[in-house]
Amino acid sequence: MDLVLWRHAEAVEREGDIDDLQRGLTPRGERQAARMAAWLDRHLPEGARVWVSPAVRTQQTVVPLERKFKTVATLAPDADVEALLKQVQWPHSKACHLVVGHQPTLGLTLARLLGGTGEEFAVKKGAVWWLRLREREFGPQVAVISVQSPDML
Repeated sequence: MDLVLWRHAEAVEREGDIDDLQRGLTPRGERQAARMAAWLDRHLPEGARVWVSPAVRTQQTVVPLERKFKTVATLAPDADVEALLKQVQWPHSKACHLVVGHQPTLGLTLARLLGGTGEEFAVKKGAVWWLRLREREFGPQVAVISVQSPDML
């Protein structure tokens, strides 16, 4: 099973009465999303399932990928790690799953799957972490396949 975690690209700051879910991407964030989408499009298998938070900034991040995606309310900001893992059917799915979401959920998911201390991993805006669950003679193992930052592409 492959699990790809993509943090939304740079978004406008939250000011005043603006609803957090309504914050969109900055021009820099739009460029980050386009660069990362081009990289993902070259590497994701055709049948990859794409799950996206309902926040405007995540929706705008995934659009340049030009693949079908499903908006999932349980991936909204401050989503529960268990809800994310249930959505992608971890560890039982055979498919590749791409989740476009938020910190701290993505970082906490990484910490859980990579055996961290419980502290969240830092996931830069617009960055991707690609994990693969594989069976070994001693049991299941989670491997980091790639970590990409849009600023390095």
